[in-house]
Amino acid sequence: MLNKYARGFFGKLFAPLARLLIKLGVSPDAVTIIGTLGVSIGALVFYPMGELFWGTLFITAFVFSDMVDGLMARMLNRSSSWGSFLDSTLDRLADAAVFAGVTIWFFTGGASVPIAVAALICLVLGMLVSYARAKAESLGCRADVGIAERSERLVAVLVFTGFTGLGLPPVVLLVVLVLLAAASLVTVIQRILAVYRQTQVEA
Repeated sequence: MLNKYARGFFGKLFAPLARLLIKLGVSPDAVTIIGTLGVSIGALVFYPMGELFWGTLFITAFVFSDMVDGLMARMLNRSSSWGSFLDSTLDRLADAAVFAGVTIWFFTGGASVPIAVAALICLVLGMLVSYARAKAESLGCRADVGIAERSERLVAVLVFTGFTGLGLPPVVLLVVLVLLAAASLVTVIQRILAVYRQTQVEA
């Protein structure tokens, strides 16, 4: 849902930056890699230190690279299987880093095992959501259904983790993570059922 309504807006917002990077000779793959490194550093350095707000700001500065690299590839007419594979793979790495950073902090200095466990469950289920779609597509099926797409999960965890760093009661973050885990589980089930129906029709 977020993709549907926000992609056009952010596409226009970041188009000038994409054109500038192309003019400077930066490749879309380089933007993908730098963005992933930035998100991972922000999540695995700032979050475990307890800098939840500043960590979120740092991550946000890099997270939109996922849109910029796509814009650059389209402007250059350079869309390729390799670029798609690299972008998708590094997206999973960035997502894992964010949830891992939250998990580490709340298992240690944050001293909230329930939040840490909820973040860990979100990490695992988020990987399953992505894997289910990738495996389905490798079998020639469609599995792009679900209520917990990557963008919604990432925005939710970043916003509420950042606000927790500003003094929002941690229980709010716990509730959000539990809801994200539940939505991810529902999405995995939806994708399993979608593939089951398609394979039964084929049979």
